[in-house]
Amino acid sequence: MTQYDFDTLADRSIDNARKWDAGIVRSKFPQVRADFIPLWIADMDYQAAPEIRDALARMATNGAYGYTYATARWTQSVVDWQRLRHHSHVEKDWVTLGYGTVPNMHVLIQALLAPGDSILLNTPVYGPFAYAAEHNDRGVITVPLIKNGARYDLDWAKIEEAMRTLHPKLTFFCNPHNPSGRIWTEAELTRMAALCLKYHVLLVSDEVHSEHIMTGTFTSALQLPAKYLDNLVMFTSPNKGFNLGGLKLSYSIIPNAELRATFRKRYAANSVTSPNVPGQIAMTVAYEQCGEWLDQCEAYIRENLRLTQAAIAADFPGWELMDMDSSYLPWVSVAGSGIDMHTIAKTMAEDAGVVVGIGDDYVANADDFLRLNLGTSHAVIEDAMSRMAATWRKMRD
Repeated sequence: MTQYDFDTLADRSIDNARKWDAGIVRSKFPQVRADFIPLWIADMDYQAAPEIRDALARMATNGAYGYTYATARWTQSVVDWQRLRHHSHVEKDWVTLGYGTVPNMHVLIQALLAPGDSILLNTPVYGPFAYAAEHNDRGVITVPLIKNGARYDLDWAKIEEAMRTLHPKLTFFCNPHNPSGRIWTEAELTRMAALCLKYHVLLVSDEVHSEHIMTGTFTSALQLPAKYLDNLVMFTSPNKGFNLGGLKLSYSIIPNAELRATFRKRYAANSVTSPNVPGQIAMTVAYEQCGEWLDQCEAYIRENLRLTQAAIAADFPGWELMDMDSSYLPWVSVAGSGIDMHTIAKTMAEDAGVVVGIGDDYVANADDFLRLNLGTSHAVIEDAMSRMAATWRKMRD
């Protein structure tokens, strides 16, 4: 078995990585240290799987980059990946290629919601969920998650009340949850599907963060009982799992033929047609050949999580790391510190030289949270936690 190298990081200046760009970082933190470590934007610093790199190198040296199409091989790779990795049955005609999960959300809202209609979100949640509605003059209804210790729960009474009285047309349901990494159980997923069916709310399941599982078992919405599948849209991509976000390719899985046709009609109206050449090649190879790379990447990140958990427990009084079932993006409550998240983030950037995310980016109910990024080497995580610990001691004195 090949042992993959996650200690040697890519040179992120070559791909013009936003999270490493000094100008972009200084636009947020003008006095950031020159030797900053970026633990904010949600991509990884590892070199992509060698199988993907080899396939893209062959394409690049071949020298032809013309128009392409969604190939049968690509579609089959999606069907096989969902079956083998997530134990989900997918028919080939359920699959529609897209240019990204967030663009897919915009297209879906344009296709199905009239101006003035609303979506339902459980907050905090990934900010672009709300932007997809707001950019299209649709409303956003928020129901706060319940924080029970270091774990979120769904507020079933308020969700049902919102569906019954405010009549949202769809809910973007993030499973696993972004930002906390919480995996919703099969029972929770089924209960949400039942409420959606009862109140005529389309269930849209974003499963992008399902490829890195730290603990527990992930259940896809595609595994729901058949009676719920006609009221389901599932969005996902290999972008988080294999770090392919810059290639701008994703897909939807829609079992309902009428719903799928309406969605595709809106795609045609926006002239979303052929995929980009490297994106389709990279996704196909990732799904066909790179399961072992993903397993090893997951194990590597799990060790970064252990390092982070130990550091926060030992050196960061007032910080609480939320239970992270999935992903590589720890969600940290600083409510117990008595210092607001903006001050902490600014001081960490300027004094420690560590750039972290803040709760402002998660719609609502995230006023006391920071987000970290573990998609880097053990050495970088150890350095970042050491720097931040020294700064935190000064802030507490």
